[in-house]
Amino acid sequence: MRLLLVRHGQTPTNVDYLLDTAVPGPGLTALGEQQAAKLPEALVGEDIEALYSSTLVRTQLTAAPLAAARGLDVLVRDGIREISAGDLEMLPGESKEGELYMRTVFAWAAGDTALRMPGGESGAEVLARYDAVVAEAAASGAQAVALVSHGAAIRMWSAARADNVDVPFAAAHRLDNTGVVVLEGSPSDGWKALSWAGATVTPAGEGGPAGRPLDATE
Repeated sequence: MRLLLVRHGQTPTNVDYLLDTAVPGPGLTALGEQQAAKLPEALVGEDIEALYSSTLVRTQLTAAPLAAARGLDVLVRDGIREISAGDLEMLPGESKEGELYMRTVFAWAAGDTALRMPGGESGAEVLARYDAVVAEAAASGAQAVALVSHGAAIRMWSAARADNVDVPFAAAHRLDNTGVVVLEGSPSDGWKALSWAGATVTPAGEGGPAGRPLDATE
């Protein structure tokens, strides 16, 4: 299966760079609406057969133009919502709390899934809910599926599950609004990332650009 993980369009709290993860969350800015409107054209070469979004308003608004263009229903699933910030909710992403959020996220991707976000989820819980939606999509028989999700969740899940995405790569490569990570594989056979926001995936450990320290907040 070809799996497209799409980050939502810009929100007001993206502009303010806040850890805004609670449901239902804000809508899109005017720019975010434009980004969502351009998504069908950006994915014109992808034969998408199923379309999922999270329970947050911003992903559903982002998915709507693509759904209309392809004649698809948007399947709303809680499992692909953003990683809960817990006690860090609505704090600045560039603060020490924002750094703690992303360090925790990437510690999960590196295997420390028992670690818990302060006042929030553990890595095992986040991976389990995200895996469940991916498994549902794979079981549908669709050959290409798009999941409109969230930046930190996409980066963490990709680093944890794709054989060729390591933590330094995911930490160094933020995903812009409506950026897409394209993977191929299955829950049983594993996943390989084909592209990351249009660029070829070259992990730091395989001769690519060195990853920055894990202080890049989402």
